Amino acid sequence: MKNVFVDTGKNRAASGLAGMADKDPTPAGSFDWWLFTIVLVILAIGLIMVLSASGIVAERINGDKYYFFKRQLVFTLAGGAALWTAALLPREWLYRMQYPALFVALLLLLITLSPLAPTINGAKRWIPLGPVSIQPMEFVKIALALYLAYFMSTKQDLIKTFSRGVIPPFAVTGLFCFLLLLQPDFGSAVVLASILFFMCVAGGTRFIYIFCSMALACAGAMALAIYSPYRLRRLMAFMDPFQDMHNTGYQLVQSLLAIGSGSFFGVGVGASKQKMFYLPEAHNDFIMAVLAEEMGFLGVTAVMLLFALLFWRCYRIVMGQKVLRDRFSAFGLTIILAMGAVMNLAVVMGVAPPKGVPMPLMSYGGSSLLATMICVGLLLNYSRTAVTWTKSS
Repeated sequence: MKNVFVDTGKNRAASGLAGMADKDPTPAGSFDWWLFTIVLVILAIGLIMVLSASGIVAERINGDKYYFFKRQLVFTLAGGAALWTAALLPREWLYRMQYPALFVALLLLLITLSPLAPTINGAKRWIPLGPVSIQPMEFVKIALALYLAYFMSTKQDLIKTFSRGVIPPFAVTGLFCFLLLLQPDFGSAVVLASILFFMCVAGGTRFIYIFCSMALACAGAMALAIYSPYRLRRLMAFMDPFQDMHNTGYQLVQSLLAIGSGSFFGVGVGASKQKMFYLPEAHNDFIMAVLAEEMGFLGVTAVMLLFALLFWRCYRIVMGQKVLRDRFSAFGLTIILAMGAVMNLAVVMGVAPPKGVPMPLMSYGGSSLLATMICVGLLLNYSRTAVTWTKSS
């Protein structure tokens, strides 16, 4: 498969960028403040929706209707510190951490499978740390993306070979996916496999290797679904949630009812009925369903446009990098953000089976928000070396 980022033997962008090398580059030299502003707006909307969606549940369970909102506000402040740390981090320090980050990610996943981690809802995905718990998967995505960026950029002469260009990244990703399946967390394993797929497409891995790996992955996923009763029930509920609307299809049915109730203009912020113990995880994975009910089609469209602008700024940062490793790293971070938003919307609208993927910058949760802010911070870091291309005479 043709490498979409580099020409053969040259550290130069292709597919529209190869011909720009002879034009006049104008270094930006500063942060992408448009990206930062868009993130702030989405964060503000997310805080409002967490407050709206969690108040009833928080008052019933914790005796404080602001419980989840206050925690999310603390997570946001911590995420802001992480964002600026990542934005100001020297690039050479970042690039020394690809293997230590992989090791730490592996260690955290192993801890989740140990007796040190609790079993919640039949899964071992969290590590308790005093008043908070961390979900290692959110940070595994970043570690894997940075490793794959390192591999794809430094092994261009080997990328089309099987033994040295395919086996290492596939083996590393496969190990993480295996540990996630042991938790079990099938959806997160799919996310990691998807990151590998997009990085291989961008890196120039041969099509036959990508096709064969996709076929094997799909066959494995079908086998896991067929031979695991609860996964099969969830798959059948996704195909026709109203057939078992009081059991396996309950959450999706309530999500669709929330979206339908919002109509065009919504019922008003704070006026959702589905958040009143009808829709599970209303302030978490299904926060977009509450937003659709309260703000209607217009509100959802506005949020989707904000994310579209966010990804457009990320695209400009990716394609503006002159150093190949920078370009691959920015691309991997963008894929993490884009996949989170797309998969969350797909689940909420019933287009994809439930996977427990939070909406970036909006869903309640410290690990997800912190990891997302780190991604944004690193993208701001790369925006400082992005190049704006102008036509030469």
